Amino acid sequence: MAWQSALAIYLLFWVFAMFLVLPFGVRTTHEAGEPPVPGQADSAPAGFSFGRMAWRTTIVATVLFAIFYLNFVFGWVTADMLDFYR
Repeated sequence: MAWQSALAIYLLFWVFAMFLVLPFGVRTTHEAGEPPVPGQADSAPAGFSFGRMAWRTTIVATVLFAIFYLNFVFGWVTADMLDFYR
């Protein structure tokens, strides 16, 4: 696998992992005990930290990509194994 392909696949895993990680560890302003901003939705997060979320996303994406790459190298699961209509 070319390094450009590996990088593109890793970035896809990173974006996918962001959607997996996004709901965890988020508290609303009511849960945090902070006053809401006028016009703010009740479900809006309080004190959202993109850096912390990006760090968590990077860890999850790296683990998922490592599993994907090891499967690519060792061939644990192949396309033939997933052909259920043969």
